[in-house]
Amino acid sequence: MGEKISIRGVQFDDVNLEEALAIVDGFMTNECKGVVHTPNSEIVQLCIEQPAYYDLINAADLIIPDGSGVVLASKILKTPLAKGKVAGVDLAENTLSLAAKKGYKVFFLGGKPGVAERAAERMTEKYPGLMIAGVHDGYFEKTGAESEAVVASINEADAQILFVCLGVPVQEEWMRANRDQLQVNVMMGLGGSLDVFAGTAKRAPKIFIKLGLEWFYRLLKQPSRIGRMMKLPRFLLGTVFSKKQRKREPAE
Repeated sequence: MGEKISIRGVQFDDVNLEEALAIVDGFMTNECKGVVHTPNSEIVQLCIEQPAYYDLINAADLIIPDGSGVVLASKILKTPLAKGKVAGVDLAENTLSLAAKKGYKVFFLGGKPGVAERAAERMTEKYPGLMIAGVHDGYFEKTGAESEAVVASINEADAQILFVCLGVPVQEEWMRANRDQLQVNVMMGLGGSLDVFAGTAKRAPKIFIKLGLEWFYRLLKQPSRIGRMMKLPRFLLGTVFSKKQRKREPAE
């Protein structure tokens, strides 16, 4: 595992993409299930505003910084995530490539009806040999009989890797609630990754990603996201303020 670095209370692993992928691969031979969370600045802000979520997010075995805002905050706090951003969708796609090479079976859970199926079609075309053990949309009751049936279908499919794309914090809560019942080796909370794989959502052009402006591209494409996007400046301003507060605190 990488060094743990606390950014506003969320314990991130300071790893690059290759190191994160190696950790995921290591879960395949580990007797304990590996859980991967991919928080961005919006999710860290959620924890700040609702502290009960800290335990949920920090309970993962691997926590990657999925957002340039998190990396910028780490620099502001002088506790840099030196290896930079690791996008959850990039880790997910590299995991699919790894699974195709090593024969791991993957299950897609989430998205609107038809999205997971389309994602499976496109990814198996892109990565010959990839085995998608099964798919299920995200439109089911997350507790009770419907959820139990979903867990049973994943286990019956003999899946080893589970992509859970239900959105935060639902996906993290569902993984925690069902961790003991699921027989997979690794679970990954991946938000809207299935929409990207299915082609129903597009990532920002590479220049936006390189400049750390992927959030701005999404806002241009979906102005209705403005309410959510306002959490980014709130998070960064709060980070600056928290740093100043720490400086003012008397030394013990």
